Amino acid sequence: MARPRLLVLASTWPAVPEDGTPSFVRDLALQEASDFEVLALVPRVPGSAAREHDGPLRVLRYRFFPKRWEDLADGAILENLRRRRSRWLQLPFFLLGQTIATARAVRSFRPDVIHVHWIIPQGIVARLVAPGVPKLLTSPGGDLYALDSPLMRRVKRWVLGEADRVTVMNRDMMQRAITLGVAPDHVQVLPMGTRVGTTTDLETAEAVRDRTGPPRVFFVGRLVEKKGVHVLIEALRLLPSRLDWTAEIGGDGPLRAALEAQAAGLPIGFLGQLDRPALDAAFRRSDIVVFPSVLSTSGDQDGLPVAILDAFAAGACVVVSDLPGLNEAVDDGSSGVIVPSYDAAALTAAIERLLDDPPRRSRLQAGALARADDYSLETAGERYSALLHDILAAREAAGRQSP
Repeated sequence: MARPRLLVLASTWPAVPEDGTPSFVRDLALQEASDFEVLALVPRVPGSAAREHDGPLRVLRYRFFPKRWEDLADGAILENLRRRRSRWLQLPFFLLGQTIATARAVRSFRPDVIHVHWIIPQGIVARLVAPGVPKLLTSPGGDLYALDSPLMRRVKRWVLGEADRVTVMNRDMMQRAITLGVAPDHVQVLPMGTRVGTTTDLETAEAVRDRTGPPRVFFVGRLVEKKGVHVLIEALRLLPSRLDWTAEIGGDGPLRAALEAQAAGLPIGFLGQLDRPALDAAFRRSDIVVFPSVLSTSGDQDGLPVAILDAFAAGACVVVSDLPGLNEAVDDGSSGVIVPSYDAAALTAAIERLLDDPPRRSRLQAGALARADDYSLETAGERYSALLHDILAAREAAGRQSP
């Protein structure tokens, strides 16, 4: 029996596997391919192929701008626009290219269901060109939190109103979706997953951990305002001089130069964008992994960074801000430490205590490993696939009932 056809629409996808670009959509699509025939439609980025087979996935990339300047989707689109104003010239062509490519994919692939990642722009395009096709719409956070003008709220309401089901990363996002008109029984919190390997106990995790040098503090993520790296650097500067430590900042973004200037004189290294092997190595070097997320001036904030789930899977001692999603993933004092957002002094105190208390770090590492099982890619894939099947079953039942 043929498997149902699933079209995945996204704007963030690695140019090549494991290149350091956020891969949560790709990773989930690979899991969904166990139950569906999957075609992923994504924009071209530098270094990518037009068509490729990625394991069980077929990946189709559409052109939208002359190759020399086609970099709008290389990373986070909103941040790319903020970083270089000339990229706004690419935006209308990106939307047009995506619309044409999606219409062609719907016509040729004839999907039974579409998994739409991000309300804007993929949700808009899917509603325009595939109004009758069942849809699961997944919001990772930025599209619900940012773009919050009255016009954008009307657009989001229009897009969400046509989705069969909506998934979000935390309970606050779920309430926002309901406020925008989604029926409470049509939206649920369903985070992305992470790769949980064979490291299933603290002894194994410690055996692979790099213990050379002083204790290390680590951050990984886009170097943008909402990630709160400026708060982390301020907190590290406040640590007592008696403590011996180093820190590493993984990731790249528009604030890198400003953050490097802020960190001058501190034992902090900036690693740039990390591919998967480099990220795994950085986790092994780390004693404390910090996610100091904040509410940005644009209204944007994290939903639940997949990097936190990666840290769990690595058996890391995690410190996070008290923001929706982050505070739902971490059980304070058990699988990590929660501190007030934008409070450098509180973050300093938390890091100082952990540096002074290796046994407590070990207990939190064990708690993180235990928590990782709840967020495995396999578990997330099963839940998303079940929801997609539910959407198809509900549409089929509705068709039988209609005259």
